[in-house]
Amino acid sequence: MTSEIILYTINCPKCKVLELKLNKAGLKYTVVDNTEEVIQYGKDHGISGAPILSVDGKALDYLSAVKYINGVN
Repeated sequence: MTSEIILYTINCPKCKVLELKLNKAGLKYTVVDNTEEVIQYGKDHGISGAPILSVDGKALDYLSAVKYINGVN
């Protein structure tokens, strides 16, 4: 079963690292890079910084997202 993955990014260095990790892991994902949408999604889920990774509707902060990606491999 494939997870629905959405990367909320403001194209900062951490965002680029997470995107590279997603690509290296071969994961398919959608990108949301509208800053206002990223900020609102973060506020709605209690995450104050980008990037944010949504996996099947669950919001992950940067460290949690890296752990998720590493666990997929």
